Amino acid sequence: MLFQSSHASCGLTVYETSRGGCVGRLQASFRYLILQVEWQPVHRAASQLRVVEFKAKEPNHTCGELCWSHVDEEVTLCGWVQYLRQDLFVILRDFSGLVQILIPQDESKSELKNAFLGLTVESVIMVKGRVRRRPEGQENKKMSTGEIEVCAESMEVLNTCRKLPFEIKEFVKKSEVLRMQYRYLDLRSPRMQYNLRLRSQMVMKMREFLCNLHGFVDVETPTLFKRTPGGAKEFVVPTGDPGKFYSLPQSPQQFKQLLMVAGIDRYFQLARCYRDEGSKPDRQPEFTQVDIEISFVDQAGVMSLIEGLIHYSWPEDKGQMNVPFPSMTYEEAMRDYGVDKPDTRFGMKLVDVITAFQGTQIEFIKDALLKPGGCIQAICVPEGTVRTESVSVAPVRADGSLKSPLSRLLSDTRPLLGKLRLQCAELLECYGVPVRDPSVFHFLWVVDFPLFLPKEDDPEMLESAHHPFTAPVPEDAHLLYTQPHKVRGQHYDLVLNGCEIGGGSIRIHNASQQLYILDTILKEDPSLLSHLLEALDSGAPPHGGIALGE
Repeated sequence: MLFQSSHASCGLTVYETSRGGCVGRLQASFRYLILQVEWQPVHRAASQLRVVEFKAKEPNHTCGELCWSHVDEEVTLCGWVQYLRQDLFVILRDFSGLVQILIPQDESKSELKNAFLGLTVESVIMVKGRVRRRPEGQENKKMSTGEIEVCAESMEVLNTCRKLPFEIKEFVKKSEVLRMQYRYLDLRSPRMQYNLRLRSQMVMKMREFLCNLHGFVDVETPTLFKRTPGGAKEFVVPTGDPGKFYSLPQSPQQFKQLLMVAGIDRYFQLARCYRDEGSKPDRQPEFTQVDIEISFVDQAGVMSLIEGLIHYSWPEDKGQMNVPFPSMTYEEAMRDYGVDKPDTRFGMKLVDVITAFQGTQIEFIKDALLKPGGCIQAICVPEGTVRTESVSVAPVRADGSLKSPLSRLLSDTRPLLGKLRLQCAELLECYGVPVRDPSVFHFLWVVDFPLFLPKEDDPEMLESAHHPFTAPVPEDAHLLYTQPHKVRGQHYDLVLNGCEIGGGSIRIHNASQQLYILDTILKEDPSLLSHLLEALDSGAPPHGGIALGE
């Protein structure tokens, strides 16, 4: 039973329940409490659940929503002081935008005026006033609320603000270190507010698309697991037992495959992932990804679903997005762009110039042509000679070899030219030549990756190009037993403007094939994955998936 009583002396409403009542049963049913409650024993067999009611400072409008239709309306606004201007105006900011507050100049309201003039930037205030049109000629087209202003009738300081380490203004440059040190201040900026709210809206739309429209099940998988072979270095978490540790999962890869075996044919979650790789511009030790796995699906089915998901959740203010996305093979990407995640917003492709050097006596070029897969390539810059200011010439030694620091990099011709292509684009943009339109979004699928690559420290050994659970392309499956280095994998990456934003594959669902790859090709201890091998041998359906936000 649930009872209510009032305590007028302290202004609290108290809800009481016996431990055997419904609240007690709910508390016993959940391992984690969504709301923080306080249990205070009255005697051994009973408890009290206290819920405090309070009246919050609550505005009836947001700053950025006000417009001419609100003229003559009385409003209550809460926010941060962005600017104080000429003792006449205060610019108030909240998550939705800015609005101009007119400070009263009447002698009868001198106390209110002085209160405004005593404010510091970033103080938190509540203002009540009436909306009016700005005088003709004083409109500000740069503000969404530039047609109106609010004539203040009262103001309450909710909190003052000390001098901050940097101003909350977009044009003020801040170092990354300072921004991270004061992240709570950095997140006040309009750009960061927009990003977080946009992310929230897109996640909501993705849930709607997957669960409501396509029957997916949102399943949370464990955060503490054991070490598994392959992939990135894992974070280790010590336990209370000496010498025993957990590992934080690099991704829910194995869990979602086990869910497919369990008959959860359409799974997704917003998964937290942990990889002890250090921080890079496009990598963090921990991150969130939209993790998806589907039974009875092929590569085209996964790609089609993701195109629909992104199209459904795409923000309207980012313009129209066309589906299906174009695709290219890994070999085509490396041949034309020198990278496996090309930025296709601009051309400047790599071109083969072997024919221009047929019969050459230059030794290092002859050596390149004699090597298996040897190539001579260049970057095609349309009208590039018009903008050429200087030419760098590398001397050739008497023996025909190249005398240049670049000579040691010539064995990686394509990747090097791929990086130079991006550098060329940046240089052209520095000189005012438009190359990459930041408002354009070019999605691209890259497919047919190699299933295995030579290890960097031991080229005679192979390692997984993606992870050891990726299935081979059916046409190449027979090569697993004779020429595994030639096998292509059913792996697909989603690239946006030169950045990899997702990757996935069709998985191996045959236990014997998975065991052969782990034991014979990768030389990994299969006992570490005995749980997965047993599951695959228990009637695992064909399945595949993807993770967005890697």
